[in-house]
Amino acid sequence: MSDPMRPPVSHHHPQSTSLRADPSRPRASLRTAVVWEVLQDALDRRAKAAGREFLDVLDTGGGSGKFAVPVARLGHRVTVVDPSPNALFALERRAAEADVADRVQGVQGDIHGLFDVVERGGYDAVLCHGVLEYVDDPTEGVRNAAAALRTEGVLSLLAAGLGGAVLARALAGHFKEARQALGDPHGRWGEGDPVPRRFTAEQLTALVEGAGLTVASVHGVRVFADLVPGVLVDTEPGALDALLKLEEAAAELPAFHSVATQLHVLGETRSAAGT
Repeated sequence: MSDPMRPPVSHHHPQSTSLRADPSRPRASLRTAVVWEVLQDALDRRAKAAGREFLDVLDTGGGSGKFAVPVARLGHRVTVVDPSPNALFALERRAAEADVADRVQGVQGDIHGLFDVVERGGYDAVLCHGVLEYVDDPTEGVRNAAAALRTEGVLSLLAAGLGGAVLARALAGHFKEARQALGDPHGRWGEGDPVPRRFTAEQLTALVEGAGLTVASVHGVRVFADLVPGVLVDTEPGALDALLKLEEAAAELPAFHSVATQLHVLGETRSAAGT
């Protein structure tokens, strides 16, 4: 009997799809390019180590499939867990348009009740992007994400960075709000702040290690992209590519983690880290 929580096995071969910047959406691509590069490399290495063409990937809070659909285009099977029926409907449509509907499955649920809807220890990779900011208990969230991994697996964790918010408020002239965010236990700049919680790189790595995983890498995301006026990127010849290369160069440098809008942590199970 087939597992209802798993996408059907694809009979397609993986496509040589790159997750690099999408030229049709330059500004959006600029903001996600670093994450795509790290994620694709991690998936490639995991598939090679496992000796398989495709992986079983879980995307918690994956919404309409911004990450899930491109991952499926690489040939992997992706299960998206999200509490929003509307987001899951959009996911279904996006997967169909990308011709990967047979490799993408949406399931309604959230990371706190994750194992009510998916299998514990059933995935080669888990994506947890933009989730920890909104959950009641980030520690439990990361532990559940880690518990969904197989013996050898990888966790991709993306969350809002504290320093980037402080810097952005200060550069916008909102100095009191910047100071408020700096001292707030959740990194919030005020009542109107749409983000419930932000993190430092140290806090995120502690959560990953506390869940029993090894931290493989930490990257700063959107270090400059959110601070540079759009008119410069859109009108100056070659500016977009130059800014992308600058983002990639700064992403791994710890000095820039403290001012990144987002932080990306790649965690691995102990056995995977040892391979």
